[in-house]
Amino acid sequence: MPGYLRRLVDDELDVLLPDLPAIALDGPKGVGKTATASRRAATVHRLDDAAQLAVLAAEPGRLTTGAPPILVDEWQRLPQAWDVVRRAVDDGPADGPRGGRFLLTGSAAPLEQPTHSGAGRIVTLRMRPLTLAERGLVTPAVSLAELLGGRRPPVSGASPLGLADYAQEIVASGLPGLRGASGRARRAQLDGYLDRIVERDFPEQDRPLRNPAGLRRWMTAYAAATATTASFETIRDAATGGDGQVPARSTVIPYRHVLERLWILDPVPAWLPTRNHLARLAAPPKHHLADPALAARLLGADVDALLQADPLGPPVPRDGPLLGKLFESLVTLGVRVQAQAAEATVRHLRTKGGEREIDLIVERADHRIVAVEVKLGATVDDADVRHLRWLAGVLGPDLLDAVVVTTGPEAYRRPDGVAVVPAALLGP
Repeated sequence: MPGYLRRLVDDELDVLLPDLPAIALDGPKGVGKTATASRRAATVHRLDDAAQLAVLAAEPGRLTTGAPPILVDEWQRLPQAWDVVRRAVDDGPADGPRGGRFLLTGSAAPLEQPTHSGAGRIVTLRMRPLTLAERGLVTPAVSLAELLGGRRPPVSGASPLGLADYAQEIVASGLPGLRGASGRARRAQLDGYLDRIVERDFPEQDRPLRNPAGLRRWMTAYAAATATTASFETIRDAATGGDGQVPARSTVIPYRHVLERLWILDPVPAWLPTRNHLARLAAPPKHHLADPALAARLLGADVDALLQADPLGPPVPRDGPLLGKLFESLVTLGVRVQAQAAEATVRHLRTKGGEREIDLIVERADHRIVAVEVKLGATVDDADVRHLRWLAGVLGPDLLDAVVVTTGPEAYRRPDGVAVVPAALLGP
């Protein structure tokens, strides 16, 4: 498959597929699920093909026929496909290999939920857009998995990327089909992607739109809130129309729910630990779209606009320039993909009064963590690590490592032990 960019999820599939009977890949349209799954499938059922869908809807049992692995692509278009696969797993061979039988891909949560969750039979993996490390720009020199090991490994390496390069990567998108486009062609493709959400994907979720422009304004307001914990009321207030009318709450709640079902919204939940003395932590999520390029396009922000001034957009409060928030979103994308590969989860920390904030908390299964701050800048001083040092004092050995991700050229450890890592050098 020429031009295929290998992903971290490929490594996960290589490990899991031989031993698991069924794996589902979830993620937004255009993220590359079909291309990744097809590389491993011997039989493919494409449910976004109307003719195949009609045949399989009439006889769902055909989904389990053919040489394994069997790929059921866009399975949510025939929701009973999930139960058919689950039953096939339950009725699997008594002897011989049980792994590597089914792959399912889905670009939306189904309207009609399966009868059974599939727990224990179908393992789900989230697939996100290409990270900086997966785009092949620079060979990563610092491993998140090693940082999670808790040994405080040496940190070194050099990156040729600067601020303008990161701005370019924000607008360039991590959707594989857009990576070869530039300028007007890429903007047209991003516009088409957003239009499809409004005009086709949203109505397909059984939510006909009376006001498509209202959904577009809400998405733009959400984009303006990238990497903030702005309340949904604040976002709603920012989504006013030309007449100055604030959309009704009953109107915008479905926007959020459907966009989450389409994997377009990808918020980072708050970290609310139960095994330490941290108190008064805030619970709201940090807002992120699936790809920071979508946020930039919704706000009309190209590279020049990001570098020279804040583009005009809905009035959502944020600290610092839009470029800083979109850079944080780009870093968050990479950390989440790398954390999933390391069997860790990603959260954020914020105290209720906002006095203390940590951009990303990467948590192992044993609840020990790596704390990550993101800085739009090349240098790091004591003020930039004050929250990390505070957290170290609170958590003690439960803090495995502390990192500041920057736009700078060098990776190193400060005398206080905090790792400083250029974004392009952080990898799995």
